[in-house]
Amino acid sequence: MSGADRFSVTFWGVRGGHPVPGPATVRYGGNTTSAEVRAGRHIIIFDAGSGIIPLGDKLMAEAKAGGFKLTILLLLTHTHNDHIEGFPFFRPVYHATTTLNIFGPKLFPNDLEDILKRSMMSPRFPISLDELPCEWRIGFIRNHEMLVLTEPDAMPQAYHTVRDALKLAEDVVKVTSMRSSSHPNGIMFYRVEYRGRSIVFATDTESYVGGDQNLIRFAQGADLLIHDAEFTPDEYLHKQSWGHSTWKMACNVARQAGVKRLALTHHNEMHDDDFMDELEKVVQTEMPEAFFAHEGLTVDLLDG
Repeated sequence: MSGADRFSVTFWGVRGGHPVPGPATVRYGGNTTSAEVRAGRHIIIFDAGSGIIPLGDKLMAEAKAGGFKLTILLLLTHTHNDHIEGFPFFRPVYHATTTLNIFGPKLFPNDLEDILKRSMMSPRFPISLDELPCEWRIGFIRNHEMLVLTEPDAMPQAYHTVRDALKLAEDVVKVTSMRSSSHPNGIMFYRVEYRGRSIVFATDTESYVGGDQNLIRFAQGADLLIHDAEFTPDEYLHKQSWGHSTWKMACNVARQAGVKRLALTHHNEMHDDDFMDELEKVVQTEMPEAFFAHEGLTVDLLDG
């Protein structure tokens, strides 16, 4: 498969809350949220939980073997710790040949740069954000704004309305955002489109009775919906308003949106491998096209 024909997502961290390494989480993994999208020659990363650390090791090995520079688009859904804690340990940022474009929602009273700087501030961390040798740039993506990726080395171009970008060629990569209040302090969902296929990333969301209609519209017809499913229905009875969903909520959104496949993620840190195996069987009796994401899983969107 040539680079231009590649559109896939690989899961590197699928846990919420905090990392849970150990023998009970070997199959599904214990790292917090991070996923890698390859769209043509572009590298896009959703979130920087601890899963971004092994991803960075893999990207550095690729760069060393191929003799190429890394240009990466990091999309942050929000800045709770389980979604940014791996950033200071992401090896590509310690190399001058890396260009890192970071986009996320506008946060008040702090912005993304301030929050990332605080996460690496002494005495918390020995190297500051400003001391990183890579070229890093931080931008904000607004609700229903679209980023367009053309050449891998170019800065993503923002379109303030989707209508402005309708005439773009199918072989460019389009990233659309949706702002939601379904998680404390707010959350950003992302939809990545390439060659007529699409991935929607909607972690850390709590659905509503009848389904989140805004998310359902945003995810309409997607080839893959990646959706939060941290709680079982019984657990949710005691966790309402925490900003997370049950697998039933995720299936309801996927069904109404008409998506082809549903990946359930942001697994509860208390759910070990055996529990997850049994729960997935229950889920698939209701929705066979649903599955639990696990570390190392790659889903190819151009495999026919």
